[in-house]
Amino acid sequence: MNYALIRNFDIANGVGVRVSLFVSGCRHHCKGCFNPEQWNFTYGKPFTEETVEDIVRALDHDYIAGLSLLGGEPMEPEHQADLLHLVRTVRERLPDKTIWCYSGFSFERDLLPLRVGDPEILRELLSHLDVLVDGKFVEELKDPSLLFRGSSNQNIIDVKRSLAEGRLVPLAGSWRRTMGSGDIYDN
Repeated sequence: MNYALIRNFDIANGVGVRVSLFVSGCRHHCKGCFNPEQWNFTYGKPFTEETVEDIVRALDHDYIAGLSLLGGEPMEPEHQADLLHLVRTVRERLPDKTIWCYSGFSFERDLLPLRVGDPEILRELLSHLDVLVDGKFVEELKDPSLLFRGSSNQNIIDVKRSLAEGRLVPLAGSWRRTMGSGDIYDN
């Protein structure tokens, strides 16, 4: 797997200050995608054990809320084993960090029924996620007022509850935008 970018201080892709990994490679090719260079699976740098350690070190601060996986497309079959290794490592060493993932695949149609990649790897990968933002970006449904997603067709999913219930469960709570201080999530 290759990756395009690691942001050590990201406030746009999940709640709180996060470390974000942008993987390279995506077959969705959404019209209006903001990262089309990341469609190429060979774009960027190789993802190595050193990369995993760099991410864990970046996460290991009290002010970092967690890890966000983006792309490209994190759920492409070619990425799943490497990302499983990463999230296992994060869960073992930093269990209080949240893990968010952004995927163009549909949770209900593709991921929950384990139709993408190796079912065992995907099942475990999903089990380590806290939040999934699913669905392809649809330019005609673009809405800049939405938090943590680009178009209104996308869902913000509570993965743990969804897996337990066998259905899509939206993340509970209410979202509000605050003036000048970022986005806040109220439980």
